Amino acid sequence: MILNMVNEAVHAGARLKTASETVGLSIRTLERWDRQGIEGDDNRNGLRKEPANKLTQAEQNKVLNIVNSQKYRDVSPKQIVPRLADEGVYVASESSIYRLLRSQGQMTHRERSRPATSRRPREHTAVGPDQVWAWDITYLPGPIRGMFFYLYLILDVWSRKIVGASVHAEESSELASRLFVQTCNRMDLNPNGLVFHADNGAPMKGSTMLATLQWLGVIPSFSRPHVSNDNAFAEAIFRTLKYRPEYPYKAFASIEETQRWVECFVNWYNTEHRHSAIRYVTPDERHYGKEKAILDQRRQVYERARCSNPERWSGNIRNWEPVGAVRLNPERRSERPNK
Repeated sequence: MILNMVNEAVHAGARLKTASETVGLSIRTLERWDRQGIEGDDNRNGLRKEPANKLTQAEQNKVLNIVNSQKYRDVSPKQIVPRLADEGVYVASESSIYRLLRSQGQMTHRERSRPATSRRPREHTAVGPDQVWAWDITYLPGPIRGMFFYLYLILDVWSRKIVGASVHAEESSELASRLFVQTCNRMDLNPNGLVFHADNGAPMKGSTMLATLQWLGVIPSFSRPHVSNDNAFAEAIFRTLKYRPEYPYKAFASIEETQRWVECFVNWYNTEHRHSAIRYVTPDERHYGKEKAILDQRRQVYERARCSNPERWSGNIRNWEPVGAVRLNPERRSERPNK
């Protein structure tokens, strides 16, 4: 009954977190009940018996007055308890103070400095090419120890096609902006409405880059600081690049040699590499709408093979249906409203 009520509230537009708090349950509890198939009434054991040594109301008020006083309002309970002991005062244990503050809704950060917080990036869905792009910069070793070249790379999330790549001797917002504009011009693409995802580096959030995106009507998207998984598509292609057999064992000799090597890699990746995430077609085949004919032909080959030797097939043939929508930073299941 409770699960049904929560699902109805979420379907009507309420947030799952708000609905779960209203019934006095956590999201994790609701998810566990859903997995266990619990559909009846409240599955909790009910109220527990209050401990005999619980703080009285007067003692609770005294503790709250102390921790919220001007002297201690910016100090955590683990600091308050020993300070009070130095003054010859004991009001409650650390855990009791924390428990009381939690019950009163006062478990916020008590010091003036606040911990850095960041939200998960918004989910973006691509159902075709040139709708969501991801980009990043990676280091490539130069001829001198400690010297690096910088590869700027733009990837179409839906097709996995590398649409832009260039090598430079430095990181800058201006160079990134130039590559984006050149890529759009080369592909004869109007980027208005395109989602352009990157991490939180200075070139990604530089004024030149942001001004260019705003001028072109592009929707910028950014990862959380120090969370590489938020830009997983770009990180994955860099791993593929650096694990190629022809990748230099030690270093690149010059920036010109690096650019030539990158161009060869891009050509191989786009036209020869059969990508596992898109049913082993090449990024170019998917980007330019050739994948359906290729996958249909593969399905016919498998169907003929099964007809020729049915005893060798215990089930259906391999799935050769084209991959549909691709999600960048998909929301957790619990964050999605029920449909």
